[in-house]
This record gives sequence, structure tokens and C-alpha cells, in this order.
Amino acid sequence: MIYFIEDDDNIRKLVCYALSKEGYSMADFADSDKFWNKIKDDIPELVLLDIMLPKEDGISILSKLRKKEETKDIPIIMLTAKDSEFDKVTGLDLGADDYITKPFGITELVSRVKAVLRRFERTKYLDEKIYCIGKLYVNPSKHIINVSGKSISLSYKEYSLLMVLLEAEGNVVKRDELLSKVWGEFYEESRTLDVHIRKLRLKLKEAGNLIQTVKNIGYKIGGIQ
Repeated sequence: MIYFIEDDDNIRKLVCYALSKEGYSMADFADSDKFWNKIKDDIPELVLLDIMLPKEDGISILSKLRKKEETKDIPIIMLTAKDSEFDKVTGLDLGADDYITKPFGITELVSRVKAVLRRFERTKYLDEKIYCIGKLYVNPSKHIINVSGKSISLSYKEYSLLMVLLEAEGNVVKRDELLSKVWGEFYEESRTLDVHIRKLRLKLKEAGNLIQTVKNIGYKIGGIQ
């Protein structure tokens, strides 16, 4: 089931029709009220979320979904009528899996929905393990990150970035691959990656130097025990 929150009736009907033809079950909402009532009883596979909504905007809805234990891992694609870097960066930093700027083609939207669901399925069934690298300890199943025995708090994107590096088992992860896996395969703002790597290193404190830059290629993390 895919939930679509959009106040424009024509867009809502068109998207629901297109995704239904692809075999997806759809539930659509013009504002947040009915959406919140529905999600209490039935958790969707994915949420398509417009940013500019009446009553409660999409950024607020996204933030609340990521804070709730039962909805924090739902794949979310943001829709926005504004070609604004603030909207994109804010949405992605709060945990959106991808974004689409209006006006968009239906073929593009269907492709992105499929891509996000594929990524979600891959990560959902990964065999989780405990990572111990120098002073860094990460337990993915319990969402625990410790450095020198002290708990570290990371944002949604910082944690996702760390996990991609850890899952590479010490191999170099190319910049494009990091952007694709953490921000979505259609996201091209390379500067965002560098900013998040810098923030992640700072938050990991004395373990931050485990994240190594491989010039003109990407990043890797120290040898895994």
C-alpha cells in the first residue's frame, strides 16, 4: 500500500491512477488529518508526500514520521512545487529517501517509486552484524553507536552514510554510489556529501579519522574486525 498526501485533486487522481496501473494499492489524502487517522491502523509500504499542504506542511509530517518508532523506517518521497535547495536539503536531512520537483512526468515518478522500494527491500533484509573498528562500536539491530564507550547521536542521513561505509567492509565507496544509496539515485548535489562526511567525522570524535578520503573517487572506513 502506498499513501499519497497531495491537496491538488488532479495530481492526486493522476498519480493514483498511474501507480494503480503498475499494480500498487493506493490510498490518497488531501491533508494530514485523515492520513494520521489511517496510519494509526495501517502502516504503508511507502509515502508520497507533498511539501505545500494545508493545515500541516510536508516537512512537519516527515519529521513526525521519522520520530515515531512504528513509522521511522517507512520509505518517503517528497514532492515540491518549488525548485528550492532549502526544501530539498531540509527534506533529505530529515530522512526523506528521495524528492521530485513539480511539474514531473508520470514515468519519472513511477521509476523513482520503484527505485526507492528496491533500495528499501535490499536494506531491510541485510544480514546485520556488529561492527568494531578501533574505538568505534556499531550495533545496527539495536541502533547503537559508541565511541570509546560513549553513546553517539547521529542524524538519519549521518547514520545511513555511516552504515553504507561499514557495509563496504573497508572497500572504497564511490561518491556517486554514496549519493545514490543515501540520498537517492536521482540526487546530484555532490556538495551535500562532503558536508555530511565532515559532520559525521566531527560527531564520531576520536573515531572520525577512521573515515578516509580517497581523492577523486570517494570514501572508505578503516579495516573491520
